[in-house]
Amino acid sequence: MCVGLPMQVIESAPGQTPPAGWVRVAGRGEERAVDTALVGACAPGEWVLVFLDRVQERLDARRAAEIDATLDLVAGAMRGLLPVDAAAAFTLPSAMDAATLAALTGAPVPAPALSPLSSTNTELPR
Repeated sequence: MCVGLPMQVIESAPGQTPPAGWVRVAGRGEERAVDTALVGACAPGEWVLVFLDRVQERLDARRAAEIDATLDLVAGAMRGLLPVDAAAAFTLPSAMDAATLAALTGAPVPAPALSPLSSTNTELPR
C-alpha cells in the first residue's frame, strides 16, 4: 500500500544539495529529499503530500493536519491502541450527503429526486 505523507518544505536550494528540482522536507518524525517535478518549485514553509520521495500535490496547513491526524488513527488502529469508537479528525465521506460529496469532488450537484406524489409534484404517474 502506498500512503502519502504530509511534509513541510524546510530547504529549497536549486543546483546545490538537494539538486535542482528537489527540496528537503520534514514530517512524521523524519527528514528527506524529495523530487518536485510534478508540482514545480516549492518554497520553505510550504506543505506538500509526498509519495515515494515525490511531491504529488501542494497542501494547506489545515489539510496537512487532517491527513496527519488520520495517519495517526491508522497507526494506532494497526497497533490495537485505539478504542473502537475513536473519531476521525474530519467528516468521513460516508457520512456526507450527495450535495456535499459533489462539492468536494467538483461534480455537478445532483437534483433531488421527486416521489410520484410529493408536494412539489402533484401530477399522478401514468
